[in-house]
Amino acid sequence: MSNNVHILNLAAYSTPTIQESKRDAWVEYGEDNNYYSFLIDRYTNSTTNNAIINNISRLIYGRGLSALDASKKPNEYAQMMALFNKDCVRKICMDRKMLGQFAIQVHYSKDHSKILKAYHIPTNLIRAEKCNEDGNIVGYYYSDDWTDVKKFKPQRYSAFGASKDEVEILFSKPYAVGMKYYSYPDYQGSLPYAMLEEEIADYLINDVKNAFSGRIVVNFNNGVPTEEQQEQISSKVINKLTGANGNPVIVAFNRNAESKTTIDSIPLDNAPEHFQYLSNECLGKIMLGHNVTSPLLFGIATSTGFSSNADELKNSSILFDNMVIRPMQEEILEAFDSILAYNGISLKLYFKTLQPLEFTDLENAQTEEQVAEETGTELSSIDEIDLSEFGEYVPENWMLIDETEVDYDSEDELDNEIESINKKTPSLLSKIYNFVSTGTAFPRSKSEQDDVVNDFKFITRYKYSEGLSTNSRDFCKSMVNAKKVYRKEDILRMSSTAVNKGWGPEGADTYSIWLYKGGGDCHHKWIRQTFVALGANSGIDPLSPKAVEISVAKAEKAGYRIRNPKEVAMKPMDMPYNGFLPTNKRFQ
Repeated sequence: MSNNVHILNLAAYSTPTIQESKRDAWVEYGEDNNYYSFLIDRYTNSTTNNAIINNISRLIYGRGLSALDASKKPNEYAQMMALFNKDCVRKICMDRKMLGQFAIQVHYSKDHSKILKAYHIPTNLIRAEKCNEDGNIVGYYYSDDWTDVKKFKPQRYSAFGASKDEVEILFSKPYAVGMKYYSYPDYQGSLPYAMLEEEIADYLINDVKNAFSGRIVVNFNNGVPTEEQQEQISSKVINKLTGANGNPVIVAFNRNAESKTTIDSIPLDNAPEHFQYLSNECLGKIMLGHNVTSPLLFGIATSTGFSSNADELKNSSILFDNMVIRPMQEEILEAFDSILAYNGISLKLYFKTLQPLEFTDLENAQTEEQVAEETGTELSSIDEIDLSEFGEYVPENWMLIDETEVDYDSEDELDNEIESINKKTPSLLSKIYNFVSTGTAFPRSKSEQDDVVNDFKFITRYKYSEGLSTNSRDFCKSMVNAKKVYRKEDILRMSSTAVNKGWGPEGADTYSIWLYKGGGDCHHKWIRQTFVALGANSGIDPLSPKAVEISVAKAEKAGYRIRNPKEVAMKPMDMPYNGFLPTNKRFQ
């Protein structure tokens, strides 16, 4: 009967012991230098603790690392993304939540002039070196198994910024009272209840598998046989009466009827309610230890004073994000900033949030950058790019007679020729040349590139080439989705208007849209389209034989030909330096 007695002893739990050893160069963490393993066991064996840690670490990472000024500093942003592998960042987020701290292995170039890569290193395999005479931790030790340091000899690495070694350890921990070398996890106070939840689960599983509750007692009252005979008789009785999957049977051998076997039990009244109470107590205390503002965040329905679960979820989500998620994100970002600063990189880092935008507090956010910082959402500026004043839709009475890539080669020479022709008496050639001159910069006015020849109106417009990807810039998305055609004057005017901020030389807001489209590495180019439109009073049907006679060959024979700088026909990604400056600063 003693095997059926279980005692849930919370007093067995104690906080970790941290002390400097006279023998070793490192500082042990907990009894037997194994407190990290204790925390990992609480994560592995407690259902509630496991679920909360998993979900909080996912919320910390969100949809990954980004920068508010990525579009203005694409080179620095690319270096940052190369330094911090996504999988490493996820692991860092998990360590910070589950173990209360995290470690990064920093690799330098041979001359120590630059950090080449930053890797996650398992925090549970790191131990701090004893402080030097100035009270600073200048090294850390790594071992694959701290329970067997003879076999897995600890290897020393210098602390970040404390040496000129090619590999250093950046160890980050929040401040904890009385803790110099390590830090408690934020859910330290709920660990006894995580252990209690484990004990309850073990007890119930054990009870289901091994509980002994006999419903049949067979008494042999004619003496007690030998042990060997008892085993044989018991086996035969059980097999005969119950079968392999039958009910448990108690076989007892008694000297007489007066000394027959009796069974005593310790009844537990309302057992289901008792275990439900213990489970709920563990659930509540573990969530409290993790600062969970509402069980609804983790899919547990509640009954509160809110008008609806949606109200509770929204308010709890905002509070939880500001009290729990943001502080941990800031700790991680500060560590990343210190690594980037060594390489001379300054970015406004943030984690893209998993939260719906409506679950964020925007009351104090006034600028787009503040909104992005508050929400952790990379706000698309596509709606902020107002291109409505540029371009026009192709009217029904325009007939496309030619479509070619723009040629920049002789643009200046052609402009000079056009100017000289326009000073003379207008002729058919001058009329056709006339509609490729510079013209005015008023988007709604007629272009000087437009002219009427023999009841046909020749019109030249430019179309932004098709093709979008998930990485396309907002400007390019706006241009492609607008499905408009543009006068050359409109495109030139875009160059003096901030329609694609941050993509000019060295981060300028304006640059030549005519030459560089969406900026360095852009995959788009300008397509020149030549239309013929009927005169307003001509009454000629564009489908009539006379309209069909207008062809590209005849237009060119009449002198209609436009030449432009070669860059107009090129995608910036196909230009030298991918459309950036040779110094890799910005565009040419």
